[in-house]
Amino acid sequence: MNRSDCRALCRQRPEECPGRRLNVSDVRKRGPFGSRRAAGAAVGAVLLGGGLIAVPAAVGADSGPPVKVPDAEVYEPSALPDRIILVPTATPATSQKVTWRSEVGGEYAQAQLLEAPIALGDVRPAEGAVRTVMAGSTNPVTTSLGYASVYHQVEFTGLQPNTRYTYRVGDGVNWSEWIDFTTASAGFEPFSFIYYGDMQNYIDSAGPRVFRQAFADRPEAKVIVNAGDLINSANSELEWGQWHAADGFINSQINNISITGNHEYSGGRLSTFWQPTFPYPTNGPDFGDAATNAAMRNTVYSVDYQGVRFIGLNSNVQSLAPIMAAQTAWLEQQLANNPNKWTVVTFHHPVYSVASGRNNPTVRAQWGPLFEKYGVDLVLQGHDHTYGRGSTTASRRSATVHDSTVYATSVSGGKMYDAVASNWVDNGADQMSVGQDMQLYQMIDVTEDSITYEARYANGEHHDGVVIRKNDAGERTVQEIRTPENTVGEQVAVDTTTVGFRGTVNVSAWGYDPGETVNVYVRNVERGQDVLVGEATADELGRVLELPVTFPSSAKKLSTQMVYLESVNQQITSPEITVNR
Repeated sequence: MNRSDCRALCRQRPEECPGRRLNVSDVRKRGPFGSRRAAGAAVGAVLLGGGLIAVPAAVGADSGPPVKVPDAEVYEPSALPDRIILVPTATPATSQKVTWRSEVGGEYAQAQLLEAPIALGDVRPAEGAVRTVMAGSTNPVTTSLGYASVYHQVEFTGLQPNTRYTYRVGDGVNWSEWIDFTTASAGFEPFSFIYYGDMQNYIDSAGPRVFRQAFADRPEAKVIVNAGDLINSANSELEWGQWHAADGFINSQINNISITGNHEYSGGRLSTFWQPTFPYPTNGPDFGDAATNAAMRNTVYSVDYQGVRFIGLNSNVQSLAPIMAAQTAWLEQQLANNPNKWTVVTFHHPVYSVASGRNNPTVRAQWGPLFEKYGVDLVLQGHDHTYGRGSTTASRRSATVHDSTVYATSVSGGKMYDAVASNWVDNGADQMSVGQDMQLYQMIDVTEDSITYEARYANGEHHDGVVIRKNDAGERTVQEIRTPENTVGEQVAVDTTTVGFRGTVNVSAWGYDPGETVNVYVRNVERGQDVLVGEATADELGRVLELPVTFPSSAKKLSTQMVYLESVNQQITSPEITVNR
């Protein structure tokens, strides 16, 4: 057909015009099934027949504008397991708890376990290598979205310390993926853990990047500590679903140590999700009656993990004197009879609040003295939606060093309050670092002789940090992570600021690496001249203590001198010293 014949056909029978553009409705009318798929295929065929290459019209291309997926559909359970979490037992070297959710009844809920193989799939486990364990308990939870969820719990026992295992959970037909975890060592072994303050708000939007960045920075972490207020509404199925989704697979392979905040309670009652999700050790205090013990179960407990005693407390009951007293007595027992070198305590309401207008005098009065008396290393808290970190004023040894408990309050979610220092200053504490309007996570690395604590922003940048060192005698230093600003200036302590001719001054300094070499000078302040008078070596805690410094004959009578200590890491001076006779 030539061009003129084609134009004539298009005028007389336009529906048969070879060059005519077809729309989906035309094809639907002409197609044998009237379906969108047929329409798309026909459009694609016409375009290709005309010498053009095009993608067929998408299914649903002519649908209406998008609508929000109903909350009841977002996290509705199925037969497939989800919300899988590792929960530590009181014996994490030889046992492990796992909880998960599904819609399946408890008679079928089960887990399978084997020592981690080099491959699965086409590679079948050896005969007898896989152990099947039926769920030990099943807890239906009626949700706020109108459907029931069923939470299952299994405990693997008889495990080998420091051994990698692979497990999956399900109903015997519908299974999770295979997941790996490693049991704790029987004794001390270096490890890392992650600490979060309140998530609570913007869980699905702002929260995931914090959790994922923390995992990217410490993928080998053995424990995650949550200091309460994981969610905003205690019994919100949607928010609990968001929290589990935000952490993704991470909770299924790293042990979770969480404590309750005020938002895990509603009307004075613990969230119906808490105990089915977090069956922590039942080694907490006896509160004197069955009802209180049941209500407090899995909210106060301890876990010894590779040389660290983790203690979880419930600060939501601070207004209930008998319950608080029982908890405080139990806390002292846990601290007094602690075989571990390191101790970490976590609860929700801070000893020294960071947010404006907040104060927890009962927590501070009952627990604060015990932390100092028994040498607790880290106290990890939440509630204030700001950041603060410091130690008691009495424990300050220099501009950058304390020697007592480190108190930290942090926030991981997107809800923010204004930060103040008054609650610290008014109650005998130094607020060494403060921050507001920031989402944070904390990485904590434990070795035999030190704990390194670092807070980072959601984008992975450094915010704050300290190194805690402790010797076998229990002596300790808490040293700020070094900066160019905090490694210079007047930080050398002296026992006197007046001395006779060729007299001796005892000096002390902190903040060194263990074993670091320190050159000792006497400096003439007026002339700026230094005279090398000796050398010192920092001890295992990075200290130079009571070092006698004898002034040289060049330090004339009535002159003004100072002691100057120079090392690879610090260049610090003493106050001015007068040679008075």
